Amino acid sequence: MPPRVNKPTAASMAAAASRAAAVEPVSPNAAFGERIRRMRLKRRLTLQQLAKACDLAISSISKVENGQMSPTYENIVRLATGLGVDVGDLFSDRDTAPAGRRSITRAGTGLRLATPHYDYEMLCTDLTNRRFVPIHATVHANDILEFPQLTRHDGEEFIYILSGKVMLHTEHYEPVLLQPGDSCYFASAMGHALVNGDTKDAEVLWVCSHIDMANAVTRGA
Repeated sequence: MPPRVNKPTAASMAAAASRAAAVEPVSPNAAFGERIRRMRLKRRLTLQQLAKACDLAISSISKVENGQMSPTYENIVRLATGLGVDVGDLFSDRDTAPAGRRSITRAGTGLRLATPHYDYEMLCTDLTNRRFVPIHATVHANDILEFPQLTRHDGEEFIYILSGKVMLHTEHYEPVLLQPGDSCYFASAMGHALVNGDTKDAEVLWVCSHIDMANAVTRGA
C-alpha cells in the first residue's frame, strides 16, 4: 500500500505564504516609496497637494510611492522640497536630530535606491539637517542619448572616481573623461550627466549640497 500523503489544508497554505512574505526582502525602491508616503500622510498632504508643491505629476508621485518608478536625483530634490525636508531626510527614519553629529556607514550597508541611470547607496542617513548628501553611486548609463535632458537642480556637487572611467557631460564645457583618482566640483544648476567611459560600470563618490531648499525646484529641467 502506498504511503498516505496528507494534503495541505487552507490554514497551512496560508501560514506558509505568510512565512514566505515575512522573509521576502523589500526592494530599496519600495522602501523609499513607502517612506515618501508616510512623510506625505504625516503632513496631511494629498497627492494633488504634494504634486503642486514639488512640480511633479500626480501619477509620478503615486508610482514612486508604490515602488513602480525610480525617481531621478532631480526629482528626489523636488520631493524633498515639496515635503519641506532635506534630501537626506528622505532616506532616514529618524524624526529628530541626535545630540551628537557623527555617523558611520559600514561598507555596503547604506540605503540603496535604483534610478534609471545610476544606483545610489546613500551614506550616513541617520543624521538629519545635513549640509550635504554623500552618495556611493554606480553609473549604468553608457550613452548621453539615454538622458532626455541634462539634470539640473540647486546647490553644488563634487564627484571623485573610485573605479572605472566616467565621461562627464556639462553645459558650457566639452565632455571630459575622468579616471580613478580624478575629481570634479561643479554647480548643480548647470546641466550635467555621467556616463560610463568604458564597458565596466564606474563607481563614484558623489557629494551634493543644497544651498536653498526653498528654491530647489528648477522648472524645465
